[in-house]
Amino acid sequence: MTTATKLNGQTEKITALYCRLSQDDGREGESNSISNQKDILQAYARQKGFLHPEFFVDDTAILGLKSELQ
Repeated sequence: MTTATKLNGQTEKITALYCRLSQDDGREGESNSISNQKDILQAYARQKGFLHPEFFVDDTAILGLKSELQ
């Protein structure tokens, strides 16, 4: 995914790289899962020629939460 940003009045695209914390990996701080995903995505973006990668990380896994709507 790429999005446009303005830099010095010119449009520049970024590549959005999304990482998600696994429910099985709910440790505090940045987990190995997130670090591994970043490495894999960075390599893929570089290989495909995607410029200006920016990481978006969803590390808000909530373990054991049951829906109150049941």
